[in-house]
Amino acid sequence: MNQRPILVTGATGQLGSAVVAASGPLAVRPVGRPDFDFARPNSIATVLKQVQPWLVVNAAAYTAVDKAETEPEAAFLANRDGPAELARVCAAGGIPLIHISTDYVFDGAKGVPYVETDPTAPQCVYGASKLAGEEAVLMSCPHATVLRTAWLYAPGGRNFVRTMLTLGRTRDRLTVVADQKGCPTTAADLAAVIVAIATRIAEAGWSEEFQGVFHAVGSNWTTWYGLASAIFEEAASHGTPTPCVDPITTADWPTPAKRPADSRLDCAKLARVFGLRLPEWRESLARTIGEIFAAGGH
Repeated sequence: MNQRPILVTGATGQLGSAVVAASGPLAVRPVGRPDFDFARPNSIATVLKQVQPWLVVNAAAYTAVDKAETEPEAAFLANRDGPAELARVCAAGGIPLIHISTDYVFDGAKGVPYVETDPTAPQCVYGASKLAGEEAVLMSCPHATVLRTAWLYAPGGRNFVRTMLTLGRTRDRLTVVADQKGCPTTAADLAAVIVAIATRIAEAGWSEEFQGVFHAVGSNWTTWYGLASAIFEEAASHGTPTPCVDPITTADWPTPAKRPADSRLDCAKLARVFGLRLPEWRESLARTIGEIFAAGGH
């Protein structure tokens, strides 16, 4: 098993590239478009036949939340149909699959952090497409682990942290939504969890308790306003000016896609089954911003 690679899809994205970077001694084969493309279902079986992986990590997805409202077919193709075919091929080959999902499968009305068994009720096309992908994967592949994450960011790519840093360079004042709660998560921290799960499977084999949905987000929570304020506090330690950040409501900042007001996730199951817990979000934010400034990407 360990002589065969782990196939990582969406390998040029924030999470896929982080998984490759975190893989350590594990052999990894990163793939992405055009060779591996959910828009070309035949490419899925072709790549798996060529690579012969012992495990697949699916980090490929349609993640443009607002754009999905006007491109539902593209969102469901990438987030449901492609993963469904991938799960089918994995099942046929007896290959475990780690699939990534989102907090947007919930409506945000619970008022306390969601557990994996809570009812889902996505409020936007993106969330609906990701929920449909979860269901398709779990239905098709008996050896599938689904990790729901949230508010993902990394030193590179397009994400909230980098957007705030960019805006902070040119504006003295910003407005940020303060009534949406969630758990910021770095791609590096989630990648470390994925690699730890892969290592566990490699060493001990598949266990039935690995099957199903797990929540995997940074520890503790904040709001988008709280996250923005923390971003500029950390950036100030690197010598950059700090803009004034004003809190606003979701109603003040309408978007095409409706976001859950409170999508905090409870990660106790991940800790219980795998012994894993992601770091506190402020620690990870400080580390990530340090990496961004060290690379001159601010």
